[in-house]
Amino acid sequence: MQLKITALAFLVVVFARVAMAADVKQLEKRAVEPLPAKPEVQILTVSYEPGESSIPHRHNAHTFIYVLEGQVRMHVEGGKPAVLSAGDTFYESPTDIHIVSANVSQTEAAKFLVFFVKEAGTEPTRAVD
Repeated sequence: MQLKITALAFLVVVFARVAMAADVKQLEKRAVEPLPAKPEVQILTVSYEPGESSIPHRHNAHTFIYVLEGQVRMHVEGGKPAVLSAGDTFYESPTDIHIVSANVSQTEAAKFLVFFVKEAGTEPTRAVD
């Protein structure tokens, strides 16, 4: 029994040291209120070819975006357009109308990660008329 506890303590110390050696960078921190009654997380990637863009839409979700490659322009109604590069983040609330997301480049592809916090069983995106 003593050997098992000692081995476990050793592993805890090793994992703690490994975690402390990691390079941790906070990208975004924000309150997301109100949360859906039955919250669900959905994560996906979006790739845009050179010059490609979206139509106006809204997300029925708290939407977090992290740019993986290239540069994208994001613009929500009432806000200022933002040009994001790899490593940048962007947030949209469930009430925002997303006027456009677009690949800034006419020669390079762009790719970003989308993290939705939404009502379970619902689609996170819908077109705006």
